[in-house]
Formats: sequence, C-alpha cells, structure tokens
Amino acid sequence: MLIAKGLLKQFGARVRQHLPHRTCAVVADSNVGPLFASRVKRSLTSAGFKPTLITIPAGETSKALKQVGAICDQMIAAGLDRQSFIIGLGGGVIGDISGFVAAIYHRGVPHVQIPTTLLAMVDSSIGGKTGVNMPDGKNLIGAVHQPSLVIDDVDVLKTLPRREFNQAFAEIIKHAIIADAKMFKQLQSWEASGALALQSLIRRNIKIKAAIVARDERDRTGERALLNFGHTIGHAVERAGDYRKFLHGEALSLGIAAACAISIKRAGLAPRQRDAIIDLLRRFDLPTCLPKDFPRNKVVSAVFIVTLGIGTARLSSDVTLDDICEAVSGL
Repeated sequence: MLIAKGLLKQFGARVRQHLPHRTCAVVADSNVGPLFASRVKRSLTSAGFKPTLITIPAGETSKALKQVGAICDQMIAAGLDRQSFIIGLGGGVIGDISGFVAAIYHRGVPHVQIPTTLLAMVDSSIGGKTGVNMPDGKNLIGAVHQPSLVIDDVDVLKTLPRREFNQAFAEIIKHAIIADAKMFKQLQSWEASGALALQSLIRRNIKIKAAIVARDERDRTGERALLNFGHTIGHAVERAGDYRKFLHGEALSLGIAAACAISIKRAGLAPRQRDAIIDLLRRFDLPTCLPKDFPRNKVVSAVFIVTLGIGTARLSSDVTLDDICEAVSGL
C-alpha cells in the first residue's frame, strides 16, 4: 500500500518492483478512463509492460456477471494469460469487479488497485473482498482475493465532485464508531488543510480496517462483521432505490442512523452519543432521513451490528424485524 502525491507518474516503475509479469489489463469506467487511463498506460509502457485498456460503463449496474464475462472476453481476445495481471483504475465498483475477474481469470491472477475515490481508498481497496451484485442484493457473488499492490495517489481526488468526496466520510465515521473514539472526536473539528492531512486520515482508516480484516480475513469468526455496522440497512436502502437514489456512502449514512436507533434499544447506546453521530454525519452533508416518498417497505434485512458506544461495536443476535422496521420508519 503506497499513499502519496504524484504516484501515477511512477506507477509503472512501482509495479515493476512487485510483479515480473509483462502483459496486463487496465479496467476503468467511462468516467475515470478519460481522466487517467492514458497516463497509466504510458507509465506502464515505459516500464516495459504491455497494457490493454478495458472500459466499462460507469455506475453500480456494471457490477454484474454479464459485465464480468465481457471483461474476460476482451482479455482473452487480447491474449492475456495466467502470467498476466489486472489493474483496477477507479472507485469501489471498479475495484470490486476487477478484483473478482482477477480472482477467477485462469483461476486467479494478481490484482493491482488504483483507487480514484476517497471512499475506495479508505474502504473497498482494503481487505480483498471482491464481487458483483445480484437482483436480490449486493455482492452476493464474489471471492476474497487480496491485491498485490494498492496505489493511493491523493492528487486524483482533486477531480471528485464534493458529493462524491463527502460520501467517503460515512465509512470513515463508521470506522470511528466501531473502533476509534479518538478519531471520532477529531472528525468533529476536522478540516482538510492539505494533502498531508488527507494522507494521514487515509492511513488511519486503512490501519483500522486492516487490523480487523487480519483477525478474520474470510469473514468466518464474526470479527470482520463489525465492519458491516450500518451496512445491513444501508445496502437495503441502496437496493430499494435501484442503486440510483443514493450513493453508497449516503445509503450507509442512513444505515448508521438506523443502526444507532437499534443500538439504543438493544445495546445501551446513550442517546447523546447517537445525537453526536447524527451531527457528525450531517457535518459532511450526509443524509440521516429518508425522503417521505421513499419505499420504506422494501428496506428489509436480517443480520445486525450494534454499537454500545462510540469506539466499540458487536454482533447482535436479538435484533428483531420489528426493531429494523421501527428504525427504518424513523428515518
């Protein structure tokens, strides 16, 4: 994991230090490709690689098995084999789908990530989870496939619209809620004073998530499930909105608000701490209430993570459907 300014210029040389392979696919979407793909390809070519650019439509709807097949078809046509590797150039959708292709192409080839959103830098590029969506839910098909290298060039974040940038703070706040009360307090007065402050924040979130993942890489003991705080309802909100109404971080913010309501009832979370969480989400222009006409009846799920207080969380087995319905109706 490398975090700094100007890393795209050094990208090919950095990859050469880690991978001896010659051929590779660069997977990007229709938004990010025009911004950065030519720069990445030039850097790879100058380092002796032979890159093939594969561009897919931007958006959550591209996280589908049909798109996986289309990417694999293009890789096969380009002559890529088990000695090749895949680069995901983009946000969480690109990281998830390129990682999944890397996990299954020739039964597994190396995966390199270049996250181009703050959300991907602090969350989806860490931990090795890859996957695609199905009509019944997010990430129902996937694999754990750790990236060989992650390059976080904070310069690319300058291209992000404010809404896209702010959504990352839902994941950052989630990390603070479940594991870092000190970071939560700092976020209450946090101002990005430059690249160094942002790099420090990214590193801190990577450290939090990586520590949890290291204790439960394949999500089998329940430890990694703590990272799902707010996601149970958040994913359901995304699905109910057909993945168009809310960005992932915005849906997560709503999920966190609902999880706090349930945590008060089932885990003893103090109402004043719930209020502090809601205030912090709003500080970054994240939603904490659903629109009046939103189909709340579609937001249904079954597994839940609660917080006992800012800085800690646990898996709860006694949250009922009524609890979830009550929390969603209150959004």
